Amino acid sequence: MKSKQKQKRKLIALALLSSLTVAAAVSLIRFPMITIKAQAAVLMDAESGKVYYEHNGSQSLPPASMSKMMTELLVLDSIHQGQSTWDEPVTASRYAANVTGSEIGLREGETLTLRQLFEAMVVHSANDAAVAISEHIGGSEKEFVKRMNAKAKDIGLSPQAVFANATGLTSSDLRQFKSASSRGETMLSAQDVAKLAKCLIDSYPEILNITQKADVSIPEKRITLHTTNAMLPGEPYAYPGNDGFKTGYTERAGYCFTGTTEKNGKRVIAVVMGAPDTETRFQDAAAMFDYAFEHADNPARSWLTRTVHAVSNL
Repeated sequence: MKSKQKQKRKLIALALLSSLTVAAAVSLIRFPMITIKAQAAVLMDAESGKVYYEHNGSQSLPPASMSKMMTELLVLDSIHQGQSTWDEPVTASRYAANVTGSEIGLREGETLTLRQLFEAMVVHSANDAAVAISEHIGGSEKEFVKRMNAKAKDIGLSPQAVFANATGLTSSDLRQFKSASSRGETMLSAQDVAKLAKCLIDSYPEILNITQKADVSIPEKRITLHTTNAMLPGEPYAYPGNDGFKTGYTERAGYCFTGTTEKNGKRVIAVVMGAPDTETRFQDAAAMFDYAFEHADNPARSWLTRTVHAVSNL
């Protein structure tokens, strides 16, 4: 009798161990062991939209200048629909000329082409360029923001996704300007940001011809603007195959980054939000890129996979 009870307890223990091991394995296969220091992160396949990894991926957070990707999308829509042309002149308002943050150094009344302003916004994250573009295409930044939020619904961003202005700046930065869209805050999840980047690449792959540039020159102003993406070739955190996409920083948002990298025909998108410093945002992105290209599509990508099979056969 004691022998049978001992054997029964052993079988129960094995069954419990099996269940716990399978549960742990499945969890870690879905959410692999990647060390992420940022507040939120998502790793997505750029073609299929499959999410390989996420950390607080659905949490709404301020994206800072990563929200300019929606401004980029609306500009490209306008170009491809024949409503705008790259060489048309855009004149800077007082608001555009005086907005805070990264800039070209526009003066009120100064005119540059839409292409020049667009490239300055994409590569250097110029806020004055983003404001001038939004006012030019939307008639005002407030009207442009309405288009941003309508587009967010069209492309399937979450109901919590909100665009408050064309730059990603906080409302307190904009309240001094009467013509600014300064009510509320831009809030997106890492999942939203990844979907937005995927939409841009799917709809207008030529955007990568701009995001991969290390510099853009504006001869009229005798200036050259450098990229904010430190993962491009030759930059401090260069990653093989990286050709974009968009950085962001405000005190409220922390250090943010959306990166895209292609290797052996496979393109992935990594989103990092709320990193404590600029180094961490690129290190977190690199960790996700490493996982994507080394393990994500390998059916036996970890010892846990083998453990699941072994324990299941006990």
